[in-house]
Amino acid sequence: MFVTQILKSKQTQGVLTIDPAASIADAVAELAARRIGALVVSADGRRAQGILSERDIVRQLGSDGAAILDQTVGDLMTRDLTTCAPGEDAEAILAAMTEGRFRHMPVEEDGLLIGLISLGDVVKARLSEVSMEKDALAAMISGNG
Repeated sequence: MFVTQILKSKQTQGVLTIDPAASIADAVAELAARRIGALVVSADGRRAQGILSERDIVRQLGSDGAAILDQTVGDLMTRDLTTCAPGEDAEAILAAMTEGRFRHMPVEEDGLLIGLISLGDVVKARLSEVSMEKDALAAMISGNG
């Protein structure tokens, strides 16, 4: 399965972004309202400058306390982004996310954001793929395939 198939299977299309000048309090409100774990940071909504995850916020909150709520998204965001392309294989993406210990990956095409996939999205896609393979093998074994 490819990243493009995962994007098509998502209920929400597109990418939610937040401006790097927004406050952490605004980012927290957006994450909570949307029930999501990360926002891509982008001043223009088209090019990723970073990503801000729940983990980024909690890590900083643990060391600096509630004062971080007044900081900007640009202050806390992860700048060293790992991105993927629509044609990449889900297994490779799963391996990269597991090895890098992150749960969200922006999808870019020609340098522009076209989506965001989560570890959960990739696992769900892989489980679906494995289930289809199991059904096909069961049908072959029983003589129905």
